[in-house]
Amino acid sequence: MTSEQQPPEAAASRPSRGLAIAVAAVLAVLLAVVATALLWPEDAPGPAAAPPPPSPTATPTPTPTPTPTPTRPQPPYAFFPVGTCFDHPQLSPVITKAEERPCTTPHDGEVIADLKLPDGLSGEIPIALAMRDGCKDAEATAKAHQGDGKSYYPRQFGPATANYQQGWRDYTCTLTAGSKQGAPKLTGPLHP
Repeated sequence: MTSEQQPPEAAASRPSRGLAIAVAAVLAVLLAVVATALLWPEDAPGPAAAPPPPSPTATPTPTPTPTPTPTRPQPPYAFFPVGTCFDHPQLSPVITKAEERPCTTPHDGEVIADLKLPDGLSGEIPIALAMRDGCKDAEATAKAHQGDGKSYYPRQFGPATANYQQGWRDYTCTLTAGSKQGAPKLTGPLHP
């Protein structure tokens, strides 16, 4: 026996050459199918389209903030809006500064006009005269509307010379039921 020949039992247990070729062919085809499946391009759309440009975000348009009207501080003297009822220390001995009061309770007076002094005044007397003259029309009109036969007295409240020199020009025209401390009080609002 030569070394190239095998014993008959070994040859019988070995697969035939054709079978080996068939198995190798099946493995090659199987390998080709797997490789093709893994490497073949998918039927996906072409390159991804560029995303659309970003749409403007829906940021709310800012509403303009109303510019607050600068409010001037309260004058450093008695000054009230028209229609305000008050007590004043020149008429009521129990208080030390002018105080707003309800018009339905006893009070010294009521504001009938708020006016402004002209520029160029110098001293207490010119300021007092300008306030007195400025209030005359409002006082005459307010007195005429009362129609109750009672006496009403005009009174003006405005800036002292130092306040006037600082730029304060506002003053108040009022009607009262008396002209001195302890005088009768108004008991209701004046007729407009």
